[in-house]
Amino acid sequence: MRAAEIAVFAAENAAMLDQTGTFPTEEFAQLRAAGLFAAPVPRAYGGLGLGTEPGQTEPLLRLLMHLGRGNLAVGRVYEGHVNALGLIHTFGTPAQRERFAADAHAGHLFAVWNAGGADDVRLFPQADGSMRMEGAKTFCSGGDAVTRPFTPGMLPDGTWQIVLPPMEQVETHPDLAWWRVSGMRASTSYKIDFTGVTLSPEYIIGGPGDYLRQPWLSGGAIRFAAVQLGGGQALFDATRHYLQEMGRTGDPYQVQRAADMTIVLEGARLWLVRAAATNDDPMRTPEEIVIYANMARTVVERACMDVMQAVERTIGARGLMAPLPMERIIRDLTVYLRQPAPDATVASAGRYALDIAPYFDPLVSRETTA
Repeated sequence: MRAAEIAVFAAENAAMLDQTGTFPTEEFAQLRAAGLFAAPVPRAYGGLGLGTEPGQTEPLLRLLMHLGRGNLAVGRVYEGHVNALGLIHTFGTPAQRERFAADAHAGHLFAVWNAGGADDVRLFPQADGSMRMEGAKTFCSGGDAVTRPFTPGMLPDGTWQIVLPPMEQVETHPDLAWWRVSGMRASTSYKIDFTGVTLSPEYIIGGPGDYLRQPWLSGGAIRFAAVQLGGGQALFDATRHYLQEMGRTGDPYQVQRAADMTIVLEGARLWLVRAAATNDDPMRTPEEIVIYANMARTVVERACMDVMQAVERTIGARGLMAPLPMERIIRDLTVYLRQPAPDATVASAGRYALDIAPYFDPLVSRETTA
């Protein structure tokens, strides 16, 4: 897979990008040249259908794991690209699907910028069918490298609408100094103010409320979980190489910790495999897809946190010194694992198991109960 080769380059370049806080331009140039910008585009429009066609969720997750293993910042930005193209396929008109598929083939980088603060984006419909934007988005991963960001905003009636500003055609106001964080520096997740931007109807995707529809809103958590798991795998690999170089692989305590890390990482990978199958199963309800995504996301988070703790004990203070990769990967993972509503995510699985699921395995395959 070409993504595995790009991930090797990304890993080698990650320390420099972290130090400078600059966007991984060369990595995305390689992804573009390999045709991976169009990989999520349905095959009818010349893509591979990763994540947008039946049976293509697991291959997409493998791709995202590779990229996360190379550099979590690269995986994070590419995952947003995949998310945006999937939303266009789901909610866009046929003309919009064709138009933005062509943009992906042409090398435009997509994103989903949903987070906002007190000055979150508001949308004001105009008499000619256009939308006027006011307000800003935060955590805009990819920053000024993104040319096609999904930007949900609130309409006057309180519902949410997706718009897609063509960044090369509009004037925005990025706050580059806003992104001050310990990890994920190369994701260049700026705050961007869209006040004054007006968009024609071709850049308005779907209808009011579509962005919050399930399972698309929450079920996609398995994508960022795959990137996170790739980071956990990279952290274990770096630790293993460190122990080998130090001649400490025969220590029984190190052997035990290596076993524990291998078990939790492989367990998390298997959860993602099952989550992918659930996502592609036409017999599953939206609620089941979301619940399984929530459980898989939780397992991956816990696995990565367990691995980080085990690595810190394994390598000690000396192994946490830059430029060794463990120090950077731990910082990146610590930031990236902080996804929205972790407690509510766990609680949803518990409520489903207690109040709705008819047997111990709430998602047992339909064939076994026929």
